[in-house]
Amino acid sequence: MRSLIIIMKKNKMKWLVIVSLIIVFTILHATPSIALKTHVFAMGYPIAAITTGIIEDDFHNKVDKEKFAKINAKAYTLTKPPIEKATQGELRNYLVRKIGIWYFAEYLGEG
Repeated sequence: MRSLIIIMKKNKMKWLVIVSLIIVFTILHATPSIALKTHVFAMGYPIAAITTGIIEDDFHNKVDKEKFAKINAKAYTLTKPPIEKATQGELRNYLVRKIGIWYFAEYLGEG
């Protein structure tokens, strides 16, 4: 009987961890801005992720309108972008895609 209770507690704990991870993942990818800040934070720029503003990148959104529509994406620009350590370049433009209920960001580049 005691071993059954221990097994049930372990299963409960396992499910609690899994559900908690799913909830955290969903929160961090719930909106384009949160997904973008999460991506910048994960790239190793936590201060920039917290302090930067985000605006829509009108140039890339106009130039690549059809391409972005096919992949359900939109371009965004950081107002206070992080500076890449190796090249001293600004990591300014990002592409945010919606996949299901989540948003995912990736660096778009300057061009």
